[in-house]
Amino acid sequence: MSVKPLEDRILVKPIDPEKKTASGIYLPESAKEKPMQGKVVAIGPGKLLDSGERVTPSVRKGDTVVFGKYAGTEVEIKNVKHMIIRESELLGLIEG
Repeated sequence: MSVKPLEDRILVKPIDPEKKTASGIYLPESAKEKPMQGKVVAIGPGKLLDSGERVTPSVRKGDTVVFGKYAGTEVEIKNVKHMIIRESELLGLIEG
């Protein structure tokens, strides 16, 4: 099963936060925040403008992106959690 996002939507696999801090303290599950970074898995064709043109998405498959805490919709694909997020809900692109 594969998912192909529509319009300006992007399929993102959230990156799990670290289980321990830089100083070596292990965090319990209840203390972890919802992931706000993820890898782009699939991209829709882009937003369709009134003129009939499509706007090319600014991210590519494999990019690491930052998104808002409550952005998008969670979906489960092959028992793995993913997010479907509109491109406008992405906050940034992590380079390097």
